[in-house]
Formats: sequence, structure tokens, C-alpha cells
Amino acid sequence: MGADERYRQRVLDGELAERLSAIGAVLIEGPKACGKTETASQKATTAYRFDVDQDARNAASVAPDVLLDNPSPVLFDEWQVVPTLWDRVRRAVDDRAPAKGLYILTGSATPREDINRHSGAGRIAVIQMRPMSLMESGHSTGQASLKAVLAGDKITAQDSGLTVPDVIDRLCIGGWPALLDASPQDAGRWLRDYLDQIVLVDIQQLGARRRDPDNLRRLLHSLARNVGTSAKVTALAKDVGGAEGPIARATVDGYLDSLSRLRLIENSPAWAPHMRSATPLQSSPTRYFVDPSIAIAALGQGPAQLLGDLNATGFFFENLVVRDVRVYAQKLGGRVQHWRDQNQNEVDVVVTLPDGRWGALEVKLNPADTDKAAAALLSFSEKVDQSKVGPPTALGVVTSTGFAYRRPDGVTVLPIGTLGP
Repeated sequence: MGADERYRQRVLDGELAERLSAIGAVLIEGPKACGKTETASQKATTAYRFDVDQDARNAASVAPDVLLDNPSPVLFDEWQVVPTLWDRVRRAVDDRAPAKGLYILTGSATPREDINRHSGAGRIAVIQMRPMSLMESGHSTGQASLKAVLAGDKITAQDSGLTVPDVIDRLCIGGWPALLDASPQDAGRWLRDYLDQIVLVDIQQLGARRRDPDNLRRLLHSLARNVGTSAKVTALAKDVGGAEGPIARATVDGYLDSLSRLRLIENSPAWAPHMRSATPLQSSPTRYFVDPSIAIAALGQGPAQLLGDLNATGFFFENLVVRDVRVYAQKLGGRVQHWRDQNQNEVDVVVTLPDGRWGALEVKLNPADTDKAAAALLSFSEKVDQSKVGPPTALGVVTSTGFAYRRPDGVTVLPIGTLGP
């Protein structure tokens, strides 16, 4: 085990190293095939893969010390296959205190026995991993640093050369390490197989109750059509039920819970600052997949369809931007949210930092829409009660192509091919 010269660096690498130096164990959570095992393996000295190693599963159940007492860090890949391991690791961390960086766990599903997770506080740190951002996959220069943007620095960056068709290809391929060099067509086949595995196997293994595969596919289709919106569960239930009428809300809630536990959906919660206006704010989350390629595969689309309907493609582009901003903001300890009032005024992305700084970003696939987006951001900023939350350190428009620069009105233009941590 240890560092691999062929390994492509991830933003999370630094966060993992910091956590290992400060706490006894680290859990990396994320969807299957996002690169958790490869990233953890760069730091691990000993590794056990519970999804494929029956002997390791048996040992973890009846003689866990055989696995725990090894050169550290010890990697337990797909730990949730043996849920009792959580308490064993927690206890081993206590027994070996104050030693740090003893264990790394990775998981692509959250077990129902989640109540025991709370006892890991102070012993097991949790890190969220997502598919690759464009900078990680080599499709963004990273010259426009989110950290610098949120610090209020003046940002300039050359055109990365990324075109709208290039962006659409990345929407279809996604940030999956296995697909870095794949064509959109090959990626589409891989992703449809991936979703079949999720529907027919992974979701079914989450609980004793069988989930209807056809209903799950219709739900994925509905979620894909509603990317970037605050579609209510009742609307999703109607889509799933079709001509026979909506299915029960509790059933949809159960399906959504399964997709969330598999880290495939990651909604954006609402930001609720103090406002100067009395207009009520909406609290519904905005719906996103962890990667836009999932939505496109669920709809059975490809580059030709997306190029033919750029209005709809804008929502998938928004999902990609939110994915990348989440990857970069996590390094800063930041939180990614959205803002919307009852008059349907909205801001796509609000990033808040632990020290109270905040910035707002609008997402526009078409660079020609930058003026309108900038005006909306400035209007929004004036409505926020800055005596309560302070002024924004950044207002920006993330678009598809072009140069990064600060406009005379103070709004920064951020082509996605220049954005980085």
C-alpha cells in the first residue's frame, strides 16, 4: 500500500492528511466508484476490502483484533458490510489513545444501525467524497480559486479553452475516475449499467423490504427532470405513479432515503439570512444529484440531445457547478446552500464559511446572460440585512466559457474551466 505515482490528486487528499494527524480514525463516505478506495489507499499501510474478501468479513465479525492489530493506518474498505466494525474501531481508538491516524474506513452506503455513529464523536472524523471536479479531472485550470474569490481578492484567469460542446461532454461523462478517458457514448452505457446495479442490487440490500425497480427508475427519471428545482415529494409521487395515480408519499420518502444513503442525491438546503424585505423565504431544498451525469443517464440522453435543448442543459450545468463548488468549499470548511423567496427571486449558490464570511454565485450556461445574473446578485445583496450577517465577500457568475475577471460593478465572472479550490 501507499502512494501510487499514477494516482491523480484529489482536493480531499489534504483534508484526509490533516484529519489523520489529528484524530484516531477517519471515515470517507461517497457514492460507489467516486475514488474512495484509491484515495484511502495512498495513505493506508494495511488494507481490507470487505466487499470482496469473505475471510476479512468473517474475521471482522468473530475476531476483529486480527484486523485491527496491524501496521497503521489500516484501511477497512466498504466497512458498512460489517456494521459491528464501527464500535470495534471506536473502542480500538480509545484503547490506543493518544495515537492518531490508526484507521481509515470507506463507505458507499450508510447502514440503518446509524445510532451507533454518534458514539464516534471525537474518535472518528467523517469526510464526504464526491466524483471528481473539473480541476481534478484535468478540465479546469483552477486559476480562479474559490478561496481567493471568497477572500474578496481580484480574480483574473485566461480562457481555459473549454467550449460549450466540451462542457456538455463533461456533463455526460461526469467526474467518475473510471471514465476519465471515456467517450460520452461509452460513459452513457457505463452509467446506465451503474444505475441498474443501484436499482436491482444496492438499494435492495439496504433493508428487508424490497423496493420496486420500475418505481425506482421512474423516480430517478423524475428527479433528473427536476434537477435544480425544489420539486415537492407530492410531485415526485405523481410522476412515479403515472396514469395509475400517485404512489404513497411514505414510499417516495423511503426511495429518497435509499438514494441519499447511497450518496447519489445531495440536495442544497435553503439559506435563511435576515432580510430587509418582509417577503417570506422558501425553505424547500433544491434537488441535485451528486454528479450531473446520473441525471443525464437516467433520462437516456447524450450530447446531441443536450446541444439541442440548451435551456434544459442549463439545469444540468448548474448541477455540475454545485458539485465542483461543494468539492472546493469543503476544503475551506464551507457550506453550500441556495436562496429563494416567495416571489421566486433566487440565487443558485450561497457559500458560507465558519468565520461568518459568505458569497453568492449565479450559474449561467450562456455567457451572454452574465449581465442579467450580475444585476440579480446585486439586487439580492441589497435585500440582505448586512447589519446582521455582514456584506458578501464575493458575488460571482459561474458560466461555461471565457475569461475570469472582476466587472466594474464588483461581480466576478468565473468560467467553470477556470474554477478551483
